[in-house]
Amino acid sequence: MATQTAEPFKKQKKEGPALQKAPENEEHQSAARALPHAIGPEKSLLSSMFQDPQEYIAQAIENKLTEEHFYLPAHGSLFRVMLEFFEKSLPIELVSLSQTLMDRDLMTAVGGPAAITEIYTYAPTHAHFSHHLEIVKDKYVLRSIISHCTEAISRAYEEQEEVESLLDNVEQQVLAIREGAEKQEGLSMEITVKQVLETFEDLISGRGQGNGLSTGYIKIDEMSSGLKAGEMFIIAARPSMGKTSFAMNLVEHICLDQGNPAMVFSLEMSSAQLVERLLYARARFAKSNITKGFNPSKADLLNVKKAAETIKDCKLFIDDTPSISINELRAKARRKKKEADIQVIAIDYLQLMRSNSKQAQNSREREVAEISAGLKALAKELEIPVIVLAQLNRGPEGRVGTTGGGGKPRMSDLRESGSIEQDADMVGLLYRSAYYADNEADRNERDGEAVLVIAKNRNGPTGDVPLSFIKEIMRFETREWRDGELEGE
Repeated sequence: MATQTAEPFKKQKKEGPALQKAPENEEHQSAARALPHAIGPEKSLLSSMFQDPQEYIAQAIENKLTEEHFYLPAHGSLFRVMLEFFEKSLPIELVSLSQTLMDRDLMTAVGGPAAITEIYTYAPTHAHFSHHLEIVKDKYVLRSIISHCTEAISRAYEEQEEVESLLDNVEQQVLAIREGAEKQEGLSMEITVKQVLETFEDLISGRGQGNGLSTGYIKIDEMSSGLKAGEMFIIAARPSMGKTSFAMNLVEHICLDQGNPAMVFSLEMSSAQLVERLLYARARFAKSNITKGFNPSKADLLNVKKAAETIKDCKLFIDDTPSISINELRAKARRKKKEADIQVIAIDYLQLMRSNSKQAQNSREREVAEISAGLKALAKELEIPVIVLAQLNRGPEGRVGTTGGGGKPRMSDLRESGSIEQDADMVGLLYRSAYYADNEADRNERDGEAVLVIAKNRNGPTGDVPLSFIKEIMRFETREWRDGELEGE
């Protein structure tokens, strides 16, 4: 068969744009080059699958070989038909296969009966099947790289005002080349139902939290069944309510107690400040005591040292880049997922991020909407939960002293964009009633009381979760409802 060049490959529309020609004014114009391919190994694979389908088509499926991996469309079409026969448990032999190709008007496209007979007898031995399979897949990867890079070159000329967005998209496409061989296009209903039943059995037996990461707070876990892959959990509050401390309490439990790698993007505090908070909260030591002339006991020193050793050895990654863009954050998260297999991301906080797209420059609401959608897409892409802190507007203050007020926040208080509410799978509104107390007596009575209002829960109930805030060590803990305190009030 004649060697194909880039231009015929473009017409086949199998891999995207063809290689661009060198500019006409170049003194040494590059000749068209054939795309990477391996015709012999392709024929060897098909021959082995022809002669022993139960063994070698099964191996091809296990190694996620697809029609697109074949350079010649004829080989890809033949593989597709053989795969259909295999899935229907039909015998794969020359007569019935040839008849199906003729019925579908594909016989000429695959080269005629002579080409099929040649493929059938091409591989005298099947000993090199695995090696030939790797060769075919490697050539496909090379063609994919050429295709995506060619497209990137074209877009780099045409989209010069959207540099950061283009860079993010190109990086995502390149990473997808490596990940594509490992990701399935879709799960069958049988597999999906099996996964759902396994989750159901775990829940009723108490073996797990519905495949979600435990938050460390029993009530939240009961309502959410844990933080699940692909979901975005918004924690929103007014300033000084402790949302950073609460998020770090979640990360501490997931990373230090459960041993899951985690990443925190801190746009407001430095990494040193976050680690300091984590250290003292873990040691249950109030740093403020030192400034008051308090000499720590031997037990306090041991607790701090023990906490430091635990934190030092954990897989917690903190990025404190200020005003990070959504594209830069996603790029860093992808790399860390590949390097360390992070299982959760926390971001503090959403309104400090930015988007550099042209559309976002003219509207803050549009910018926040793009950031929110980008974070939700990141959760789905990396298949991990993403915890996002957000700022509330002054709505709670405006309701103080009114019926049903008392500073309790609502989802409508989320600043600048309703898209945050739409994109989130769960929204928790954190507040401390003492902050809005009318007098000193009420403030003292309610000191340390906090409530997390689960205002949205896509996969469970909503309601209020009572918490205690120990300000000295920046830690939230579970508590019971106080006498006279009405749940949901």
